[in-house]
Amino acid sequence: MTPSAADLRAIAADTLDVRALIKRSYAPIQPLPVYSAPGPSARINLVTDSINSGSLFGGVATAIILSVLLAKRTGAKLRVVTRTEAPDASGFAHVLECNGIKYVDDVEFVQVGVSDERAQLDVCEGDRFLTTSWWTTACVLGSIPPSRIDYLLQEDERMFYPHGDDWLRCQEVLMREDIRFIINTEMLLRHFTSTGLEHMASHAMWFEPAFPNQILRAPNPGNEQRLKFFFYARPNNLRNLFYRGIEVLDEVVAEGILDPKSWDVYFVGKDVPKLRLGGVLEPIVLPTMEWRDYSAFIASIDLGLCLMATPHPSYPPLDLAVTGALVVTNQFGVKRDLQNYSSRIICVQPDAKSLKEGLRAMIVRAEAEQKTGRPSGKHHHLSTSWETSLAAIVEQLR
Repeated sequence: MTPSAADLRAIAADTLDVRALIKRSYAPIQPLPVYSAPGPSARINLVTDSINSGSLFGGVATAIILSVLLAKRTGAKLRVVTRTEAPDASGFAHVLECNGIKYVDDVEFVQVGVSDERAQLDVCEGDRFLTTSWWTTACVLGSIPPSRIDYLLQEDERMFYPHGDDWLRCQEVLMREDIRFIINTEMLLRHFTSTGLEHMASHAMWFEPAFPNQILRAPNPGNEQRLKFFFYARPNNLRNLFYRGIEVLDEVVAEGILDPKSWDVYFVGKDVPKLRLGGVLEPIVLPTMEWRDYSAFIASIDLGLCLMATPHPSYPPLDLAVTGALVVTNQFGVKRDLQNYSSRIICVQPDAKSLKEGLRAMIVRAEAEQKTGRPSGKHHHLSTSWETSLAAIVEQLR
């Protein structure tokens, strides 16, 4: 039977052009909408999803700091371009204040929303772009010459996905040899060069993070009535191994390795269900905190469990160790040992038995230090100045 005109119109209404489907499915990596306009002779554009309070920890804060230090060193203007949320200027200023960085020049904040078809960004010959993910890099590459793009890479972003189209597009960005990569930690760069990205040996530079004293102050050692245990709890971030963590903690409490009479247990993260460990202990669940509150809280912790299926140290274990807290984390790939960062961190295999034995050893150690006090002196081998930590990077980028 030959279809009627009405049937053909109905079929056409349900049919998508391939390019339209790709655009809809991959809206964040469509070319950044730009137009040419007169502008400053030099301007740094930090492109990120959001700088609002819930996004400021770890990687985004590092991106803000690098963009400011680069602008200061080169005398360039600074513009922050957000893609998913309207920018919160107070959050930007708060990161600088907490990290002891002074910046007196004006900062321009603009949103070029992924879903806003009317949004456009004015660009000029003096514009350079600092991107913060493979998708912000991909969208900027659609509009800006690669020679003007630097990509701050702080995770193996391929690990966000199962092998498929998203993984492939991420891999294609990481494989590029016409942009510069700035890698957070030598360990992560070593992972990249050993997992198919050999070109990064000559196309990437690396730095180690800094932990300014005004962020994380060590608490008074010893003599607290109760000890505090920290678990980095993010059930919807699969690389944080939430379920392995609660599985081990349940056993540790049930077997009396961690005594609820002596310890308060805190789960810090998002979307954490109410739980009972070992049938007797209900953790205190804390949501994501404002930067200063987080810093003060971290400084009160005695022992932390931070699980990260990632080939780099990540920030939470280092945050804790800088204050003198003890930390148990897991090995992964090139991440075998973190003693070069701090002797307060042990790194064990992520099987339940190894994690339990690691916790047992550190619980004994924490309880002993409660009586004797923590060892005096610096507990880590990290810089306390971002200016120092990023000096070589800024010089290479300027």
